[in-house]
Parts: sequence; structure tokens; C-alpha cells
Amino acid sequence: MPMSAIVSELKASFASSYPAAILSGSGGGATLGVEPEQAVILNRSAFGHAIENAASNKYWFQLSPEEVFYLCHALKCIRVESQDKKQMSKNQLWDHFRSVSDSFPEMFKAYSHLRMKNWVVRSGLQYGADFVAYRHHPALVHSEFTVVVVPEGAEFGNRCGRLEVWSDLLCALRASGSVAKTLLVLTISSSSSCELSTPDCLEQLVVHERTITRWIPQQCREQRSEPSRDEVNREELISKKGCLVSSRWGVILGFTVLSSLLVYKLKFRQ
Repeated sequence: MPMSAIVSELKASFASSYPAAILSGSGGGATLGVEPEQAVILNRSAFGHAIENAASNKYWFQLSPEEVFYLCHALKCIRVESQDKKQMSKNQLWDHFRSVSDSFPEMFKAYSHLRMKNWVVRSGLQYGADFVAYRHHPALVHSEFTVVVVPEGAEFGNRCGRLEVWSDLLCALRASGSVAKTLLVLTISSSSSCELSTPDCLEQLVVHERTITRWIPQQCREQRSEPSRDEVNREELISKKGCLVSSRWGVILGFTVLSSLLVYKLKFRQ
């Protein structure tokens, strides 16, 4: 089943019970308690990490700040409560996550951008990146991209300037290549000056995607297992042109020989 269908199933399953996630004391995430059948669909949709629990009637998942905000205000399928059991509004939750991390606005924009394209997004700290992106559930496939988020604009303050130094870019490329992944750089900028203090800024933030690969001079063109479709088409076109030129020269040569024979015969008769 495609991930888009699984996430739709999750949203429909949570619509009736509207489970509550309780903010964690440190780390900025939240703990979500769900029923056994909801735990299955939550795991299939690859949100959060299951927490071992002795009780059999409730399952608990640890969610990252980006996952909490996405489930609460993008999918609108959970509610979030503070540690004193007070339900938090969208703005209150935004302020809370920004107080934990200044980079939350650009990180959530990058996370939601990939999630809306049905990529599974996990933390990429073990790879020296912000996120890693999977085409499907991490238990079924390996991640394809290491993701680095690069904010641009005065509103992001001193968080700008990532990967501007060649040494930083080369380090990111080597780290991605060493684990057989492609480096995906998501540049976050704003179409106009916006204020990051409210979640309304998300509509003004723009994401630009760039994949960066390392060129290896030692890898010759002939070492590739099979040519690309463009190369095959190009070689076929060159071959056809060569045949056409050869045929054209054959016609010209034949016509020249025939003309010479006719001239010779006329002279011989005379």
C-alpha cells in the first residue's frame, strides 16, 4: 500500500478518538498514547518510535517536535496537552517548540515539505544531517537521501550560511557517500519578509530542492553497467546519421562512375 493511503487511513482512524499527546519535559517532543489497533496504523505510517510499556491496553509512542506539529496541525488528527493537562493551541505549541529550538520553523517546513510528498522522514543526526528520507517504511527499505536544511534570509539570523564553505559541503558529501545515500539540500527562504514568531509564516516560506553528488574522476564512463536512455537514443541517432551519410556518398559515387562510363562510351563511338 502506498504511504499516501496509509497516512489517509491513519487520519480516518484517529478522527473519532482524537488522542492526546503530552509534551515531554525535555527534548521538545511529546508522548502519544493510542489504542492497540491505532498503534498498528501509527507504526505503519512511520510516525514516532514505540516505547516499551507493561500495560496491554495502551501503546505509547515518542514523537519528535516536527511529528507532533504535523499530526496536530497539518493532519489535524491529534491534540496536544501540556504536562499539567491543559490543551495547547496552535500558537502556544509553536511558541513552545521555538523556545526549545530556534531552528524549529525551517526544520518543520522542511519536514512537512517532504512528508506531504509522501516521504518518510526521520532524524539524520547519526549521518551528520538534519533528516534522512525513506521512500517507504524504514523497516522495508533503506533511506535514499540525507537531508540538510539551509535557511536563507535576514529573519533566520545567524542560522544562515550553512554549506557555504567548500570544506563543509565536501564533508556532507563524503558522509552521504559513505552510507550510499544522496545528499539533498533543502534551502528555506521567504517570498517576502515574514515573522517567524507565528505559524502563519509557513505559508510564506519557500523550499528549493537540490541534490548534490560527488564526481569521481576515476570512474570512467565505460564502467557504468548500462547506458542511460538519453545516451542510447543519442547513439542510435548518430548511427542513423552515419548510415544516411554513407548511403548519400554511395549514391554520389555511383552516379559519378555511371557518368564516366557514358562519357567513355561516347568517345569510343566517335
